[in-house]
Amino acid sequence: MPAPRFCRRSTSIILAGIVISLVLFYPYREDGQRTPNFFFSTAFTTVVTTVTLYKTTTAAAVPTASADARTKLEKHFYRGDGLLEVNYGGAHPIFELVRRAERDWEDKLKRASKTLVDAVKEYRRRYNRDPPKGFDIWWKYVTEHNVQLPDEYDQIFHDLEPFWGLEPSDLFKTQAELETRIDSYTIGKQDGSDVDVLTYAFTEGRYDQLIAGSKKIIALLSEIQHLLPDFRMTISPHDGPNFLSDWEIKRATLEAAAAKTYLERETLPKVTSSGWITACPPRSLARRIPINLDIPFAPSSKKTFIYNHRQTMDPCIHPSHFYRHGQFLSHNNGPRPQSTMIPEFSYCATTLHHNIRIPVPYGWVEDVTPRDQDPDFDDKVDDRLLWRGSNTGIFHASSTRWKDSHRDFLVRTTNDFDGSLDMLMPTNKDDRSVGNPRKLKKSVINPTFFDIAFSKEPISCSKDVCPVLEEIYPWRPYMKQAEAGTYRYVLDVDGNGWSGRFKRLITSNSLIFKSTIYPEWYTDRISAWVHYVPVQVDLSDLHDCLVFFRGDGNGEGSHDDLGKKIAKAGREWSLKFWRREDINAYFFRLILEYARLMSPDRAAMSYTSNF
Repeated sequence: MPAPRFCRRSTSIILAGIVISLVLFYPYREDGQRTPNFFFSTAFTTVVTTVTLYKTTTAAAVPTASADARTKLEKHFYRGDGLLEVNYGGAHPIFELVRRAERDWEDKLKRASKTLVDAVKEYRRRYNRDPPKGFDIWWKYVTEHNVQLPDEYDQIFHDLEPFWGLEPSDLFKTQAELETRIDSYTIGKQDGSDVDVLTYAFTEGRYDQLIAGSKKIIALLSEIQHLLPDFRMTISPHDGPNFLSDWEIKRATLEAAAAKTYLERETLPKVTSSGWITACPPRSLARRIPINLDIPFAPSSKKTFIYNHRQTMDPCIHPSHFYRHGQFLSHNNGPRPQSTMIPEFSYCATTLHHNIRIPVPYGWVEDVTPRDQDPDFDDKVDDRLLWRGSNTGIFHASSTRWKDSHRDFLVRTTNDFDGSLDMLMPTNKDDRSVGNPRKLKKSVINPTFFDIAFSKEPISCSKDVCPVLEEIYPWRPYMKQAEAGTYRYVLDVDGNGWSGRFKRLITSNSLIFKSTIYPEWYTDRISAWVHYVPVQVDLSDLHDCLVFFRGDGNGEGSHDDLGKKIAKAGREWSLKFWRREDINAYFFRLILEYARLMSPDRAAMSYTSNF
């Protein structure tokens, strides 16, 4: 490596009558690219780097917002798409987002039903119908096992409600046809038997692979099968959802359900077009901006942060998802939607699909063990953001748009050393304005802030593309738990579908950053900014979120105390809200609702009472 080059900043900065001259110290890599010579190193090198990055007229070694900004703070703008738009005259928005989320979470906990009477009344208030038969048995299970937030099962309502608007006989016929559909399996309980696989239809030679998911589900349900009614539930064995909704059909079924009437299958609106946007409302942003994957989606110039994570998962109001996620890129502009609503269960679903999601036990852990491999937050020595994983999410071939898929985009973005980026710097207190973003060199920030790479070797790729992936991306050996446990900050992203590692990650003492397009069974039962840090799919807020918690290259301006608080709350949430009993409580209630839905006499399958 060539000898270090010394240079003196040409312009001196006058502050309080003192002239400061700073000497900059950088080595060169063998490829000639200029890179920093520190990695959590001395204060001197960090301060030097900071000054080099910020071409500003103020002399501040620490890249935090101006200490003079003590004027009346302005308000941020909460947009209708789940994003807070930053007003640079306001305090750093993360302070406000955390306070707001904590208040909402406490309110949710306080208003939770305490008795069966309360729960029935709340159910009727939310859903305008009686609970399903067996609701009292479910309530007994919930109370005996100390299941928290017994009212927060809106996801079940959203998943099943469209089917209430279909003629029951048509729904039964669709279900029977579904059981013979290739790549599906049906579990259930017949005549009081144990829960088991009833039928399956798999591609030849793939039985062992596709039936594997059923084993964990059956093992889970065996703990409550004596409490369950008879049912038949057809499940897709694949990681992702597969039934795209047509907006007009779904709207019609929801309106019929609200009016407590039925629509026959032949009277449903006809499917007239194809593509992802057919699942979106006619006046949605996605409909107004036609998908053209040959033209990059223009990023917003506004700084934004998530305040409603569920809303930001919806591509109808965030059409950039079509350009940034393998779930959508794998099918280009999208498939043709279904001509009716098909009651198939799946391990995950987007807001565009009508698959009924289940609480998948895959990846579930009671705790991170051994505990000595998960140090306390303060004892974790690496404050880079960690991610390791396979290059899943899309098949990598010359015919696919893999370069923009979410995992590829993540690894490329965080390992990019060319050019600069605008970063919103942290303020020490919440009584100061955050100020304008500052321009930083990626060659310094990215290697200092991130340890993100693919694991081992390329998979999910064609023979001609695999060598390309090996050349353009960083690849690292599989990281053992003890090493991963030394990182304070860890990122969780989608793979081919939902993330199966989130349970393990949030159970650790690390602060978890999460980016996803899949609302899950627990989405109403967890709170972003209280238990984890939400990150947008396009990663536009990733640097800004991380620098707020870890501080600059020297750790100045950090809010690791707040990061520690969220990490602790996340772990406590996992141990209290994501036990096997909590998964079973969701599954139990889902099966009660589904058994009623698929009954020829839904009234008889309802729980009625005088209160």
